[in-house]
Amino acid sequence: MSSGVYLAGMGLACVLGNDMPQVLASLRRGGVPPTPVTVAEGIQWPVYTLPAQEGDWTQRLRQTVRHVAAQTGEWGERSAPLFVASSSLDIGFMEHTAQDLRLGGDLQDFAGVVAAALDWQGPVFTVSTACTSALNAVLAASDLIRGGEAGEALVIGAELDNRFTVAGFGAMQLLAPDSAQPFGAGRKGLVLGEAVAALRLRAQPSRWQLTGGANVVDGRNPSGTEASAVQAMCLGALAQSGLQPGDIDLVKVQAAGSPINDAIEVEALRQVFDPLPPLVSLKSAIGHTLGAAGAAELALLVGCIEGGAWPSTGYSLDEALGIALSEQPPRALRNILLNVVGFGGGHASLVLRDCHA
Repeated sequence: MSSGVYLAGMGLACVLGNDMPQVLASLRRGGVPPTPVTVAEGIQWPVYTLPAQEGDWTQRLRQTVRHVAAQTGEWGERSAPLFVASSSLDIGFMEHTAQDLRLGGDLQDFAGVVAAALDWQGPVFTVSTACTSALNAVLAASDLIRGGEAGEALVIGAELDNRFTVAGFGAMQLLAPDSAQPFGAGRKGLVLGEAVAALRLRAQPSRWQLTGGANVVDGRNPSGTEASAVQAMCLGALAQSGLQPGDIDLVKVQAAGSPINDAIEVEALRQVFDPLPPLVSLKSAIGHTLGAAGAAELALLVGCIEGGAWPSTGYSLDEALGIALSEQPPRALRNILLNVVGFGGGHASLVLRDCHA
């Protein structure tokens, strides 16, 4: 028997703070600037880093995961499915280990560390599909709940510090030298961000319902956005939700600050929506958190709506794009479309409904 899927709890740690009250307070103060991260002698790139913590890489992972998961509420036996989503996984741990005997292991190693930190007793899944990882984990968890195979599930999106990822994006000339400016007139690339986010999904009704989603893979441009795939993911999510484009009141855009990809995204959205609904971008506040982005940006957006905070742009938008970013939540806000695009041609969308609207 098919069930609805609802967001029953959420947690977030990012550059803005280690929990939602801290995050919203930082946002109201204008945010936190990125920190220069050295990847090699004489080479630095800005990164929206997590607040400093004591301990080695694995200890910091465990502490952060426990703290963020606790923000979703009490779990009791912890026998529900756990989905761990990440792009970089435990590369940061490997960088600080002289001899990593786990290099002969498998993709589940990182999720195993996360599950052990939570003393999780239920089934554990790894989702690593580059930047769409966390949103695909949400879609997978939602399928289990809709199909009656689980009453609830926990999704953890995690991207922690590592030089390898930063150096790789820098080598591909994809990073901005200073700050993230999604849709900005002076945008020069993306700025990476660290984050750990937790989403508690369940069949029991609550304020926020996940009504549908879609994942579209188009590998013609492995490191870029394909307009036709953006259209397909939006229309697929709308179709599963039983909605028309005009029913969407807000779009959380991908908009990472790429000169080309930002323009392609706007072009594609115009093919789906006429006129465009209000748009919001979150990467100027927390950076591009890669595999954690789907969970981190969903949690942040819901937190902003519930907490009365909103990201400010703080830079000039590209007039050639002909768009604006919302300076506050739309007054009539019921259906929200969240978009995430990633390496390898991944394009994922999710529709979130405010059942109290």
